[in-house]
Amino acid sequence: MSGHSKWKTIQHKKGAADAKRGKIFSKLAKELMVVARTGGGDPDQNANLRSLIQKAKSSNMPNDNIDRAIKKGSGELGGETFEEIVYEGYASGGVGLVCVVLTDNKNRAAAEVRHIFKKHGSDFASQGSVSRGFERKGQILVDAESVDEDELMGVVLDAGAEDMQRDGDQFEVLTEPSEFSAVCEALEKAGIATLSAEVSLLPTAPTPISDKAVAASVFKFIETLEDNDDVQNVYANMDVDDAVLAELENE
Repeated sequence: MSGHSKWKTIQHKKGAADAKRGKIFSKLAKELMVVARTGGGDPDQNANLRSLIQKAKSSNMPNDNIDRAIKKGSGELGGETFEEIVYEGYASGGVGLVCVVLTDNKNRAAAEVRHIFKKHGSDFASQGSVSRGFERKGQILVDAESVDEDELMGVVLDAGAEDMQRDGDQFEVLTEPSEFSAVCEALEKAGIATLSAEVSLLPTAPTPISDKAVAASVFKFIETLEDNDDVQNVYANMDVDDAVLAELENE
């Protein structure tokens, strides 16, 4: 499981920057609308919606914004219709990327995402060629300085988590998607704050990266993709060397 939380740290930092621009809330709203439209607006009856609400809350999305997006998706309020598309490809160093898009214009989205891939020396790979190297897991990050390790372990394992490990200054908790909401709720009841919480795609065999230039190139590729309004999430199967990551984080 090495590399999961390190990669998530980069995503979390970029997510915080996106939040300042309002971009992450806009993307979460689209995702909430789609999940509510396909599975209904009642989180008690829609496990995917329940998980996504936890993700939105961990990103500090206001409750009013969450409720409004769910109502738009379930038809209580007027809203756009979005389609989910998944693109796959490879970045520098053989790193596989899975790019999840939510768009109201799939032709525009395909053209824009393909342009970004080509700009970074890549192109789309066949469907499933990259994503088969990932698995869906609930992933929760907790600041290691804010909680006692034994207390945290007791809370999450009792609630159904399958694993917990420390990586640097944070704990990473992994769950099956079906147990994700229960673990989040247990943490909330215990008064334990999370840095991030979402059902994510995690690589089963991460590609090791020890070259700073390669790591920087992949991060730039991902940043450019995530700056696109239609791109919801980008998942990468890489495990960046600790020393390289430290250098990049300090730049």
